[in-house]
Amino acid sequence: MLAVIRFFLGLLMLLIFASCENDISLVKKITNQQDAQIENAKGIEVIYSSNAAIKASLQAPTMKHFEGAQPYTELPEGVRMFFYDDSMKVNSRLTAGYGIRLDSKKQMVVHDNVEVINLNGEKLNTEELIWDEKTQRIYSNKFVKITRKDEILYGDGFESNADITNYKIKKLRGIIHQN
Repeated sequence: MLAVIRFFLGLLMLLIFASCENDISLVKKITNQQDAQIENAKGIEVIYSSNAAIKASLQAPTMKHFEGAQPYTELPEGVRMFFYDDSMKVNSRLTAGYGIRLDSKKQMVVHDNVEVINLNGEKLNTEELIWDEKTQRIYSNKFVKITRKDEILYGDGFESNADITNYKIKKLRGIIHQN
């Protein structure tokens, strides 16, 4: 009788160990370092400053921050940015449907219906715009449209200071009125 019990216990142990299997793709998915190092936030506002002076503020409905070799912050539901002068007056504002900040490059890349309005009421529309925080420059290599009071300018590329008051349009075309 003892031999029969030992036989069944041995068979049971063999079945238990034989049925254990590690699906390597499932293990990788569960332990993915990229997903493990994420921060999520809703209703965020971020202030950018330089030498103790506020230069810009960013607002977004949602934010996802990823760590790792190339950390970045994603704003998948859109972004609004306000750029300030030295007196803390808004001198330009930016809206876009999507944004991503490349932390190591200190660059903010926005796309999807990008619109920037400067202090003079000039409006820039494009599909992608890059703000370089280090140089305080804004640029794009995409199609741009600038609407002024009495003219519309088009181009294939753009470069400007942060408040969009001193800009250069590449491959300029459109209706230009001279004073």
